[in-house]
Amino acid sequence: MSLESTLQKAKSKEAQYQIQIDRYLVDGPVRMGLTTSHTWRTDPKRLLFLLSRYKFVSKILADYKNVMEVGCGDGFGSRLLSQAGCNVFCADFDPAFIEEAKQREAGDNTREYAVVDFLKDGVDRVFDAAYSLDVIEHIHAKDEDTFLKNICKSIKKDGVCIIGSPSLESQQYASIWSKEGHVNCKSGTDMKKNLEKYFDHVFLFSMNDEVIHTGFTPMAHYLMALCVGVKK
Repeated sequence: MSLESTLQKAKSKEAQYQIQIDRYLVDGPVRMGLTTSHTWRTDPKRLLFLLSRYKFVSKILADYKNVMEVGCGDGFGSRLLSQAGCNVFCADFDPAFIEEAKQREAGDNTREYAVVDFLKDGVDRVFDAAYSLDVIEHIHAKDEDTFLKNICKSIKKDGVCIIGSPSLESQQYASIWSKEGHVNCKSGTDMKKNLEKYFDHVFLFSMNDEVIHTGFTPMAHYLMALCVGVKK
């Protein structure tokens, strides 16, 4: 007997949970993205850390109407921004990830997906805010200026930008697979100093696992920079 047949005959012992069965029978299970599916299979606790970063961004940018994500990957976490009242333009340079996200999220008009390489050009639109998580550490130092300038061109002068990245100090614990792509990790001090070239104000937060805090930066596994005001 198939699962669907079993559920059609089943009734939850607690009436308030019956909606979960009914919804499952109509919509089926939720499909995860390419990255999040792999993460759930291989290191599920890392998915908690990933979504915690998106939760922080969604709280800071709640109700910002037009928001851009730079390097969205499979776009799974951007749903938290939608829940917070944002319309999100999700951009990534990898067509495979964008195509999968478009198909998976078809019918949801709170998020738009597009292939954009911020090392070549930006987006011919201006957003209230932007964010980029786990991307800048993959950008070679020689290309970082182009990358950040192209992001800034698409943010309002008084806009907000959040940049998240593993710290330099964390790399001694990183996997071989992770280290291959991490070519530009920084310490907190250097990250803040560099971002101040492009933004009027930079507020630096530390992160360990799913907890974001203001603790000692050299002991942070992850860095989250809240940048306000674009230097035009």
